[in-house]
Amino acid sequence: MCGITGFITNNQFESFSRSLPAATASLAHRGPDDFGIYVDSSAGVGLGHRRLSILDLSPLGHQPMTSDDDMVRIVFNGEVYNFKVLRKELEKAGHQFRSDSDTEVILKAYLEWGTECLRRFIGMFALAIWDGRSRRLFLARDQQGIKPLYYYHHGGNLIFASELKGILAFEGIPKTLDTGAIPLFLHYQYIPSPRTVYQHIFKLLPGHFLICDSETFRISPWTETPNAASRQSSLLGIPGSELTCIDQLQEILTRAVSDQIVSDVPIGALLSGGIDSSLVAAIMQQVSSGPVRTFSIGFKDSKFNEAPWAAKVAAFLGTSHTELYVTSKDALSVIPRLPEIYDEPFADASAIPSFLVSQLTRSHVTVALSGDGGDEQFCGYTRYWATQAMASGFQRLPGPLRIWLYKCLSLIPPFFVETFYNRLQPVLPPAFRSANFPDKWQKLIVQMGHADLQSLYRVSVCLWDMDRVKQLTGCFPESSRFEQVFDQTTDWPTLSRLMRVDQQTYLTEAMLVKVDRASMAAGLEIRVPLLDQRVVEYASLIPEEFLFQKGQGKHILRRLLSRYIPAALFERPKMGFAIPVSRWLQGELKPMLLDYLAEERLKREDIFDAAVVAAMVSDHLSGRANHPHRLWALLMWEMWREKWL
Repeated sequence: MCGITGFITNNQFESFSRSLPAATASLAHRGPDDFGIYVDSSAGVGLGHRRLSILDLSPLGHQPMTSDDDMVRIVFNGEVYNFKVLRKELEKAGHQFRSDSDTEVILKAYLEWGTECLRRFIGMFALAIWDGRSRRLFLARDQQGIKPLYYYHHGGNLIFASELKGILAFEGIPKTLDTGAIPLFLHYQYIPSPRTVYQHIFKLLPGHFLICDSETFRISPWTETPNAASRQSSLLGIPGSELTCIDQLQEILTRAVSDQIVSDVPIGALLSGGIDSSLVAAIMQQVSSGPVRTFSIGFKDSKFNEAPWAAKVAAFLGTSHTELYVTSKDALSVIPRLPEIYDEPFADASAIPSFLVSQLTRSHVTVALSGDGGDEQFCGYTRYWATQAMASGFQRLPGPLRIWLYKCLSLIPPFFVETFYNRLQPVLPPAFRSANFPDKWQKLIVQMGHADLQSLYRVSVCLWDMDRVKQLTGCFPESSRFEQVFDQTTDWPTLSRLMRVDQQTYLTEAMLVKVDRASMAAGLEIRVPLLDQRVVEYASLIPEEFLFQKGQGKHILRRLLSRYIPAALFERPKMGFAIPVSRWLQGELKPMLLDYLAEERLKREDIFDAAVVAAMVSDHLSGRANHPHRLWALLMWEMWREKWL
């Protein structure tokens, strides 16, 4: 994995070229092994690269890499897993290679096929190519958005970088706040693409490319949107074909894992003990010549600790397993680093264990496979079927009755609900067991006030609902990718539609951002076989009835995983990568919370309604209400603001 940055300008070459070394250095954590810079004053262009050496560790893999005629240069972040196949094809076309790196294959694929080369790549990537022949800069990002790419475009200038800090390191780039991004952050816990927290700085959307020269600035998609009608028309849907589906998925996923373990440095796997990571580790162990290195972290609090399950899976598979039990002190020490790691406000608290497990893993290997992407493709979230059930069942109740139920249930104290549920949980069906029931209970109550599918699902995924955002900031969140994807999928089956929304929003904007920044901050490359394009394309064809059965999602993955390990090792309530935020805010983090969210401070900044925040803090600390993740978002905003503004 690497960090890339660069620019093309009509009028600020001197200042931008002076800034390029510092901008490149700001990404050193993404590539601690090597660096390179290229500038061309006549073209007003510059490229910077930080390298984490994975393939071809020799100087021949150095970037920026240039074509044989010295006219085209590339900086690249990521991996193209089918590069050996493409290399053979390019050699037949007459191309010769100096290195064994995938970067050179990408460069010569561009020389051979132009922008159409992107359709041939299977991998995760963000790349920039300066084509001196046409004097244009070409940027592109992978289909799933696994690797990040930001750009600044204003006043005839374009700057790009793997992270925001790589853009802000350039002289004269204003840190002008995009005030419309604040309500969106509170609503979703992240700022939806293509926006960022700053004006004139954007995220290139997944599966898109950007072309810029002295006269042109164009952004276009290079991937096609799948048609979910295929789930209904596919031959997989014929009776008795579920076994065939499992066989085919096993073959495709095995091929993906086999391709992704190619590395010239030590490689391992993150293992939480859940379905997705266990399946990846199991296949990786099967195709490897020796014991695979697996890694997990645990907490003393059993409600948030999956380490014992991970250890059982590792023992059954025969992996070389390493686990680290972290204390609250270890976890809390990460919090001051989060604004630096994530660059803009980011409110997923599981960034903390993600960073800690990345640190642990990096002390042993340089590359690790993870199970990210399974939930969003194989119907793994409870909210999918719950929203579908609400839309088709509960919402048929007369409006006045729903409102009456809403008012009655709202009066029940949160601590009573949680206590009652914890006592009842052992006898509930698996589909009704949850590790964070209080939050789901609150969202269920709010859902009673909504009837359409989009509104129902918005409540399921939002952090602060729209009315609370309006109360806090004075305005509602603007339309974003969430609404756009809903509009694009009106004729899709319900579960497929909700998964597609998550794939285009939550997965790309929250899950993959969390993993990329946390791992890169530790100098670790994370690969995600479940988001291999071959797996994604096949998963889009699987009928919904193969994904969700008997009140459980991931039906196909469960059956496939049972070929490797006993079901007893993974059939348990979904826990997620969570931490005890609520307890911390009432205990160890209370001084920090009261400091950053002090009324006088918020009044001085004049962004949030200080009285509303004060009431929420008081209610949470007293136990009258449960607002851990909402308060965490405000805390992350204030810490980010202190760091960057």
